[in-house]
Amino acid sequence: MKKSLLITIVALAAIAAGAAGLLAALDALRSPVDDPAVAACRRPPTTLGAARVVLDHRELAVHFTCSGARLAGTLFLPLGRRPHPAVVWLHGSGDQPRLTYGALVASYIQDGIAFFSYDKRGTGESQGRCCPDEDGRFNLVTSDAVGAVAAVRGSPDVDGARVGFLGASAAGWIAPRAAEQSRHVRFVAIASPGVLRHSIVARFEQEAADGRRSTEEVAREIPSWPRSGFDPSPSLHRLDAPALWLFGSADRNVPAGESAEALRRIAQRRGKDWKIVVFPGAGHGLLDDPPTDRRAAPLAEAWIRRQVGLGPS
Repeated sequence: MKKSLLITIVALAAIAAGAAGLLAALDALRSPVDDPAVAACRRPPTTLGAARVVLDHRELAVHFTCSGARLAGTLFLPLGRRPHPAVVWLHGSGDQPRLTYGALVASYIQDGIAFFSYDKRGTGESQGRCCPDEDGRFNLVTSDAVGAVAAVRGSPDVDGARVGFLGASAAGWIAPRAAEQSRHVRFVAIASPGVLRHSIVARFEQEAADGRRSTEEVAREIPSWPRSGFDPSPSLHRLDAPALWLFGSADRNVPAGESAEALRRIAQRRGKDWKIVVFPGAGHGLLDDPPTDRRAAPLAEAWIRRQVGLGPS
């Protein structure tokens, strides 16, 4: 009897402990990811693997550590052995793994440009918790982007003076500040970028999602919306690298017209070397496969070629 009672008590205690652990885990999942104000990563500890030939290119594993998390990625290289210019891919929001060798990556390799893509923090082989950017907080992901540039520049196969960002969507909130912090970013090319206050873009996406109203109709309401959250404007004003900004006029995630106009005002006021292109009728995924406009990726590629001194394709 006593033994049976003891077993019951132990079992109930284990269940209680298990339930408490489960609740703690669920609470951790619900709680926002810590996004410290100071998350510098200009000189991350970096490990470069041995390059291996894969058909028409080379690949090597890259690991670098930022803010306590070891991040993992792949550096794709042309077969030639001279130092190459390089692009660092910046993902949009959410748990995005590194890009694999597909049409987008291959187009740069064929141009003689190295391409680096890494698993976002807390995704794939990268440590840490994902994803503070979903809540409009960009300190950690910006730090990771800075670390990625430093890691790539550490490769003897890369020309450290010709490294820049290529990315999409939420990368627009990350790239300008990362370029400022890094001081080693030659160019910035972003498709469908977030360049307005985070609250405005989030509200626009919510209002335009069901497709019942045109993007123009939703955008007319923007002046009445309250402003809050991350503001990329200061970093955009300070960005001194050449930049390419691509938009689709039918984008339901980002208010294309208002975003492009905001960039034009900054470019005019500050004399920026920026190119701003809006593709009529195109949606958000300008660099997706398939893209919402097939002209976007070749245009970005040709522009980047010119920025790194390779001339027209």
